[in-house]
Amino acid sequence: MSGHNKFSKIKRLKAKTDAEKSKIFGKMAKMLQIEAKKANGNMSSPSLRAAIEKAKEVNMPADNIDRAIKKASGAGAEQMEETTYEAYGPGGVALIIEVLTTNRNKAAAEIKHILSENGTSLAASGSASWAFEKTPEGWMPKTTVPVSEADTPALEKLIGDLEENEDVQDVYTNAE
Repeated sequence: MSGHNKFSKIKRLKAKTDAEKSKIFGKMAKMLQIEAKKANGNMSSPSLRAAIEKAKEVNMPADNIDRAIKKASGAGAEQMEETTYEAYGPGGVALIIEVLTTNRNKAAAEIKHILSENGTSLAASGSASWAFEKTPEGWMPKTTVPVSEADTPALEKLIGDLEENEDVQDVYTNAE
């Protein structure tokens, strides 16, 4: 029987873990590029140092970190944009979706598609952010909404689909 030896099992397991690492490293690289752009490549900048430490926490290799910083501070650097989208999910839960992308239109279309697949849509600016407070750690909910057992799987699926998108950095909810 082909495909059932030890090597095949290891190969499939490694491919799965490599795909997960790649997604995390991609998000970290984008974050490093934004911070390097803000700091003009100054390695002693506190925000860039914090981003580097965060990348090291997820075991991102040093050469990948250096490459991301050089890419952002180089002459042909891509312009990365931070965007925040707001939506309401299952059970009336408010969502704040932070996106980091080189193409705002493509990112907006992908977010809209993910939301429509899960039976929701984008909300107007400010319609969900009133339920949150912006802190240095991210968006913290001011008020929380209880989620019924029927809505919990749908909310988890929506958040999972959003986090799988390579441009989405964080998703915040005010669910209890």
